[in-house]
Amino acid sequence: MRLRTGVGYDVHAFAEGRPLVLGGVNVPHTRGLAGHSDADVLAHAVADALLGAVRGGDIGKLFPDTDPAYAGADSLVLLAAVAEKVRAEGFAIIDVDSVITAQAPKLSPYRDCMRENLACAMGIAVENVGVKATTTERLGFEGREEGISATATCLVCRAD
Repeated sequence: MRLRTGVGYDVHAFAEGRPLVLGGVNVPHTRGLAGHSDADVLAHAVADALLGAVRGGDIGKLFPDTDPAYAGADSLVLLAAVAEKVRAEGFAIIDVDSVITAQAPKLSPYRDCMRENLACAMGIAVENVGVKATTTERLGFEGREEGISATATCLVCRAD
């Protein structure tokens, strides 16, 4: 099978005293996200989608939160390592699409920079990376502003 798809999902709760990092962008907000690394839910969801497509487990398997080496890690660096693993498995990354679910803050001003950061980390063209944002109309944990989630899907192709 030459083409494969992958789906990734990640969620982090809000935490005081941390920067809010989404797609490698420091987004101005009153709180950041709790996590062992920089807690970039968007980069984590994309990484999990890629790993799923090549049957490589998940980001927690590759970069466990029990390993102090990943404390405060830049998730774009982790994503770049995942992209390299995808290539090492004999696949090319064709396309990635994603959605961030957050009641606040508004993310549209940062979308293009997130796309550029993700594309650069994966070594693909920015036109092959989609980033969208949505609210839940105040429903669920995102709507109550308890945290942020992200979902991603990807298409990879065997490079042989």
